Amino acid sequence: MKKIIQTPDAPAPIGPYSQAVMAGNTLYLSGQIALDPTSGELVSGSIEDETQQVMDNLKAVLSAAGLGFEHVVKASIFVNDMNQFSRINAVYSGYFDPETAPARETVEVANLPRFVNVEISMIAVKD
Repeated sequence: MKKIIQTPDAPAPIGPYSQAVMAGNTLYLSGQIALDPTSGELVSGSIEDETQQVMDNLKAVLSAAGLGFEHVVKASIFVNDMNQFSRINAVYSGYFDPETAPARETVEVANLPRFVNVEISMIAVKD
């Protein structure tokens, strides 16, 4: 059985998908980009600013499902320039305990929605 997770504290989907889907005890979070959930505008500035907004959006979706970053078992990071990765990682790493950080992959892509620089999706498991 699946349950759709939706919160106004994260950007509304810009296509035919849900912010997240809970299937059993596993939460599948759609990729988030640096959209401000209140204004719907892209957060611009530095790659750190973008990454911070992405992580805040993911946090809001996790919270709506009653979970936190400690429940994340897998993260996928998509970047348009791998040379930015260390700066993205500096922000990303602040959300996880290094001893229990999730599995992760990072992939450089040609383009992302709205031509942003970073998109992150996650899978979390409820205890």
